Amino acid sequence: MTIPSVFDDIRPYKPEEMSGIIDALHKDERFRSVVTQIMPGVPFESIIAKAHTCKTALDFQKIFLYPILQENMQQYTDGADMDANSLDKNKNYTFVSNHRDIVLDSAYLSKLMLDCGFNNTVEIAIGDNLLVYPWIEHIVRLNKSFIVKRSLTIRQQFVASKQLSDYIHFAISEKSENIWIAQREGRAKDSNDCTQLSILKMMSLGGTGNITEKLKQLHIVPLSISYEFDPCDFLKAKELQQKRDNPNFHKTHEDDVISMRTGILGYKGHVHYQAAACIDSWLDKLPSDKTKNELFPDIATHIDHEIHSHYRLYANNYIAYDRFTEGSRFDQLYTAHEKERFDKYIVDQISKIDLPHADHDYLQHMLLTMYANPLINYLKAAETKEQ
Repeated sequence: MTIPSVFDDIRPYKPEEMSGIIDALHKDERFRSVVTQIMPGVPFESIIAKAHTCKTALDFQKIFLYPILQENMQQYTDGADMDANSLDKNKNYTFVSNHRDIVLDSAYLSKLMLDCGFNNTVEIAIGDNLLVYPWIEHIVRLNKSFIVKRSLTIRQQFVASKQLSDYIHFAISEKSENIWIAQREGRAKDSNDCTQLSILKMMSLGGTGNITEKLKQLHIVPLSISYEFDPCDFLKAKELQQKRDNPNFHKTHEDDVISMRTGILGYKGHVHYQAAACIDSWLDKLPSDKTKNELFPDIATHIDHEIHSHYRLYANNYIAYDRFTEGSRFDQLYTAHEKERFDKYIVDQISKIDLPHADHDYLQHMLLTMYANPLINYLKAAETKEQ
């Protein structure tokens, strides 16, 4: 298949490019150092040799990354699974999900899709702000990622958004790929997961027809990702205090690297992915006289409703809610042991926060908020009748 050259600076690597990229990784000392941390005891040369056996990006995921992710799940989770019974596994979709972990949200999805019986994985939208070293860009583009350009002028943003939308439509319609994209730019630090209208507007720039017809061409599936424990929760709480204390605070590239490493190597408890139904038939029912200003909020609200309705809720969420509200509404849904375990966990996570003037009350409040918000949004979705 010929991929238009207009996508060259954002698309995943093509099969004929892979060998040269792997050779470049072989020479990269930063990459070597990271790999030896993630895979201690495995000779670096054997890892490179295994990577060279991969002829396509899907090969790279199946042969190279799948066993790494399998081992990661065994070591850092109490089990990870996906329910995709609402989908036809022979079709391709654009998964729009909440966003917890920089690296693993999409990586786990690809692995779990193969486990569920899909014959393909996902191409992954990733912000260029995370590509802080050349080896990171090489790895993500080998791993079927395409680049979302950030920090642009308004004029540049439109051009980049059109290119991105055209690529997503091309990947779905011509390459028969699946797509993963987060419902918002960056992770929701407080786990209050809401779809940004700009994501939907970007998607509607490509394709043909009116807005709903363009979005239907992407076969959007709301996807709920539920971690029992978020290993980056203390880093998110730290960032929230830093932004509270200094509105001009911005993370460094090193902060992003620390978040990626912490997310990959941190304990997550149980992890569940739940795919809602594709929204194509729902889009068909929208009134044809809706304006753009009405349409995008309605679609975002529907996606949010589907994501919130399909969370997997854990004891942590119920405990955090009761702590957050200073009540006992859900005390029948967790044990004294689970409550003691979660309370100790919060104390331990706060102790990891290295701020000179750590506001312990605020940090505890934000950590509880992160675990309470999925339940709060689940309850709101249950009470809300969709139009």
